[in-house]
Amino acid sequence: MPKLEANLQWMFNEYDLLDRYDAAARAGFKGVELQAPYSATVEQIVGRLERNNLKHVIINSPVADPDTGISNIALRPDRTDLYMERTARAVEYAAGLGCTGVNIGVGPAPEGVDPDEIRATLISNMRHAAGELGTVGVIALVEAINTRDQPGYFVHTTEQALSVIDEADHPNLAVLYDFYHMQIMEGDLALTVKENLPAIKHIQIADNPGRHEPGTGEINYNFLLPYLDEIGYDGWVGCEYGPSGNTERTLGWASEWL
Repeated sequence: MPKLEANLQWMFNEYDLLDRYDAAARAGFKGVELQAPYSATVEQIVGRLERNNLKHVIINSPVADPDTGISNIALRPDRTDLYMERTARAVEYAAGLGCTGVNIGVGPAPEGVDPDEIRATLISNMRHAAGELGTVGVIALVEAINTRDQPGYFVHTTEQALSVIDEADHPNLAVLYDFYHMQIMEGDLALTVKENLPAIKHIQIADNPGRHEPGTGEINYNFLLPYLDEIGYDGWVGCEYGPSGNTERTLGWASEWL
């Protein structure tokens, strides 16, 4: 049975941040993920995890540039020191929360920088993040994101994610595969996941168009979720979508798996 977990950046926004952990547990989720946990302390979050018997599956590295607000310091040759500082913060939180993985960030290509230099910077930062996260037993995850929602995103297909991982050549790097983003960019979801399953260590879901819950769009999750079991995927499936209404009242699609 797919191990669904709730993305608390997107879901249960009817509640304050820490109260979302309680709400997710009440709804039947056994795991959660959160892109940006940094406004709370590790101790505050651990208290909610323990109270609700929840697993904190992944977080994101805080990769927004402080000057532009764009989350692309992983690609900026002039921001390497900042990327290392932010990686250290992610390592601290991931270790403290007991995460299995961290999305280490890519971002839109910075203007006026040679693409080869951008790629070389990314590869170097990936190796650094993979090594640092490896010291606490956490996987460094690389996600391809569609260029409709984020124009110019530097890694926007499964092939590109695999390519930078291969070039970085570090054993602690893996793919975060998002059905929503890859439906927009390439389709052929079932075959792509099956063929690249050894490299995929986390999956996220949302329907398209709209990025709402499964059943609101064109992606056949009634097929895909059981299919993940059939092909042997045993990781977590993060529900990274904006509910089309009140979160609890729009969870009927997940009743079979919660």
